[in-house]
Amino acid sequence: MKECLLEVQNAVIDMNDEIILDLVNKCLDEGLTPIEIIDDGLAKGLEGVGDRFDAGEYFLAELIMAGEVVTVATTFLKTRMSPGEIGKKGKVLLATVRGDIHEIGKNILGMILGAAGYEVIDLGADVSAETILETIKEQNINLVGLSVLLTTMVNNIKEVVDALSAAGVREQTRIAIGGACCSARLAEEMKVDAYGESAVAAVGIFDGFREALAAS
Repeated sequence: MKECLLEVQNAVIDMNDEIILDLVNKCLDEGLTPIEIIDDGLAKGLEGVGDRFDAGEYFLAELIMAGEVVTVATTFLKTRMSPGEIGKKGKVLLATVRGDIHEIGKNILGMILGAAGYEVIDLGADVSAETILETIKEQNINLVGLSVLLTTMVNNIKEVVDALSAAGVREQTRIAIGGACCSARLAEEMKVDAYGESAVAAVGIFDGFREALAAS
């Protein structure tokens, strides 16, 4: 791996927004593509931040600051990407379920998905099942990411699943969930298709969804 990518990773881990654009430009000057910088630099840095959070070394404030560093870098890199790279993989709807106002993880995921080639339709937080269903039907979306941080709100995931089933669109829709209270077991209980342990892991999940839908 090129040294400049390691420097990008460390800038994210150290929450250093003052040098991130210089490092990104250094990577571009060395011939790396925006996608390579995002996948092997920014995303790997976020993984490092997540590891420190899991170990109790970082807390919510550090997650927010690292997310801001990534936002600065991805916003810049999008200006260096060809129109064909942005949104080429299709649309993903993101929302925090009804009753939950937390958005940090979802927002980071949206940045990473957008940089990875998806068009992100972010409905924000405290979103009803009806609004999600309406957007899916209006915009012909079959990839959905639901975020929930509060344990008391997990049943609202099932609310979305039931609404899609009643409307006859669940079969052609793939749903992933993520958030502090989520798990693979919860995904099974809520009858969704996957649990994303991290924003970085979610990219692979949605790529897999696309392939499965294309093959069906």
